[in-house]
Amino acid sequence: MSLLTDAITEALGGDVRFDSTQSFSPVVSCVVPRQRFTDAAKAMKKSHALLAAEWAVDETPFGRGFAVFACYRWWSEYLIIKIEVPADDPVFPSITKKYVPAYRFERQIHSLMGLVPVGHPDLRPWIKFEDWPEDAWPLRKSFDGQTSMKRVKGEYTWARAEGEGVYEIPVGPVHAGIIEPGHFRFQAVGEMVINLEERLGYVHKGIEKRFESLSWKEGPALAGRVSGDTTVAHSTAYSMAVEAITNCAVPERAYWLRALFLERERIANHLGDIGAICNDAAFAFMLYQLMRLKEIMMRTNHKLFGHRFIMDRVIPGGVTVDISADGKKEILAELDCISAEFERLVVIYDEHSSLDDRVKETGILIPEKARELCTVGIVARASGLNLDCRAMNPYPPYDRIEMNVPVFIEGDVDARVRVRTEEIRESVRIIRFILENIPEGAVSGPVGQPAPETTGFAAVEGWRGEIIYWVQSGPKGEINRCMVRDPSSLNWIGLEQSIYGNIVPDFPLCNKSFNQSYSGHDV
Repeated sequence: MSLLTDAITEALGGDVRFDSTQSFSPVVSCVVPRQRFTDAAKAMKKSHALLAAEWAVDETPFGRGFAVFACYRWWSEYLIIKIEVPADDPVFPSITKKYVPAYRFERQIHSLMGLVPVGHPDLRPWIKFEDWPEDAWPLRKSFDGQTSMKRVKGEYTWARAEGEGVYEIPVGPVHAGIIEPGHFRFQAVGEMVINLEERLGYVHKGIEKRFESLSWKEGPALAGRVSGDTTVAHSTAYSMAVEAITNCAVPERAYWLRALFLERERIANHLGDIGAICNDAAFAFMLYQLMRLKEIMMRTNHKLFGHRFIMDRVIPGGVTVDISADGKKEILAELDCISAEFERLVVIYDEHSSLDDRVKETGILIPEKARELCTVGIVARASGLNLDCRAMNPYPPYDRIEMNVPVFIEGDVDARVRVRTEEIRESVRIIRFILENIPEGAVSGPVGQPAPETTGFAAVEGWRGEIIYWVQSGPKGEINRCMVRDPSSLNWIGLEQSIYGNIVPDFPLCNKSFNQSYSGHDV
């Protein structure tokens, strides 16, 4: 038994039924009565567990109604709690009073599946837009994903702040440059921000619905496009979930190549982010220099692996590309060059007083708030939370690589930069270790068909943070549901909370230091 299974058993006793269809050893799955869903959340909160995800499934193909799942985590443990929801009574108890992230998870469940979270304080549509028909539930099996929805007249109700001197600043959804769309509505007094509300969903592509029409082998290509800058991590998480549900044996060399790709993805994105943060403080020199280093990595990726972002190279059972001895030498030489130049740029960052004035004590997310919001990845580690899947529940080959997880407690823009800085250094060390120790052998293995009505789970540390995939096979072993939880689903709320008390011109710095994915959120 474990802390979380002990806690749920002690709290609910004979009302807990453990589920044998979950195919991933570090994860325990159980079923509890619908009316005790909130009791289960209370038990998890008492055990200091974090809410990792909450989602719904249409189980009518199995002759049942619907189901709602909540995934909790504590250190290396994951516990998935399921409740069954009858088709003729599609309601379930809200857990928002116990866990803040459920606020948006449950709005999304209501918008896309049509289940009503009883006790939820705000059921405005989330992801689903107000000009969609109210009775259109895209994730239900009865919904035809190939048919365009009829548009209806609707209006989104924004939160309002009232009082003398309060005014609103709408930003977006279309922004300057090439970033994705998202709407930010500020209330401010003078230059001081007193409230920020986000409106996302503008790049909702129906990805989770699309998975249901694909074969298991077609899935990694779609997973790799959930968030294009995180293509390796998303396709790895999907592949690991499929490998869990099929009990597939992955060759050792393939695991090491995946880690190589993941760490290169991490370095490239961190280089770009640090430069972009500096640019938003009007220090364009750092942007140009760091983007130049990122470009060197992208060109090496294209030369050695056939794609600048290493897209479509991770599949269930392994990878589609290998690395030669000459390729190893090229990467090592590249890392020597990039590391030397990066360290010089770090000194410039540290010694630039006007930059220091903009990034320190700006956009603070205190550790207590970061934990309450169940943040992950860069955001969590900059706010005192030691969370990293590679160290906490290591998957191959990270179970054979010593990990140093950088954690800072300041929670400001500068702390989020420093997490990225330390992770670049750590990823360089990991890549060198991989290239020195990668075993010989095949790079992919056979993958069978999942048994009917089984599930698989995977958690992978992408460069933004923990990515979760949960897959369920249908009555014939096909994809019945693929749940995607990008780190942004949790961390976007953290951005709203970090902006209070800052001035309006500091928002670009706060936003870029979080740098959450619109596309990864809007699945």
